[in-house]
Amino acid sequence: MAEGDKLEHQCLQKEFEWVLNEEVHSILHQLNIILNECVRRFPSWDSDVQVKQEKFVLSTSPDQLKSIVSISGDTILQADIQFKVQRHQQQIMYRTNIRHDCPWKLHQVQDAGNHLRQAILQIEKIDKETIFNSSEEVLHILRNLLGCLQRGRTSLIVPRKRTIDDLIKSRNMKCLTPNLPEDLAISFYIQSHKLIFAVYQLSNSHGAMKYDTYQAECTVPWLNEVLVLFTVALQLAQQLKDKICVFTQYRDITQLSRPVSSIAIQS
Repeated sequence: MAEGDKLEHQCLQKEFEWVLNEEVHSILHQLNIILNECVRRFPSWDSDVQVKQEKFVLSTSPDQLKSIVSISGDTILQADIQFKVQRHQQQIMYRTNIRHDCPWKLHQVQDAGNHLRQAILQIEKIDKETIFNSSEEVLHILRNLLGCLQRGRTSLIVPRKRTIDDLIKSRNMKCLTPNLPEDLAISFYIQSHKLIFAVYQLSNSHGAMKYDTYQAECTVPWLNEVLVLFTVALQLAQQLKDKICVFTQYRDITQLSRPVSSIAIQS
C-alpha cells in the first residue's frame, strides 16, 4: 500500500472509531432528551397521576354532524353526538352519547405511546461506557430504534383500515347510549394532528351494498407537538445510520482495492 493510502486509511479508521464511541453516544443522548420531551406531551400511564381532560367540538355546517367530546389521555370519557342522514327522501336526525361508565378508547394514541416507550428503552439499556467494536452493533441498535419511532409516528398518521362490518360490530359501538340502527356506525380516530369524527351509513343500491361517509374534524395541539418530536428524532437517528453506512462502505471499498502483495503458485 502506498504511504499516502496507508495514512488515509489510518485517518479514516481513527475517525470511524471516534464516530462509533463518541458521536454515537452523543446522538443517543440527544435522542433520549427528545423522546422524553415527547413522552411529557403524551397522556400519563401512571395511575397516580390525574390526566387533564380536554374538550373538543367537531361539527360541519350546516348541522349535518356535531359532537362535543371530553378526552382524557387515550380515552373519550364522554360525548354528545348528533347527526343527520338521508332516508327515504328525507333527513333523519339521530342523537346518542358516550358515557363515563363506558368510555371510547383511542387505540392509536395508546399504540404510539407504547412504541415511544420501547424506543426509549432501546436507548436506556445501552451503558454510557459501552465501547462499540463494529458498525454492525450500532446499526442493529439504530434499526430497532428507527423501527419503534416509525411505528409510533405511523400509528398517529395512518389510521388502521377497517371494514364497515368491523365498525358496526366494534366494541366501541357498544359504548353508545342509545344504540344506533344496524345500518349506521360512527368512529373516532386520529389522523396526523387531528381528531376525526365519522358517520357511516350502509345502504342497498340495486342489490349492491354501499356506504356513505360524513365526517368532521378538529385539531389536537399536543398531537402536533408529538409528531414534530417524532420526526426530529427519526431524522437524527437516520442521519447517524447513513453516516455509519457511508464509513462502512468506504472502508470496504478501500480494503477491496488494496493490491495483493504476493500470490503463491503451486505447480
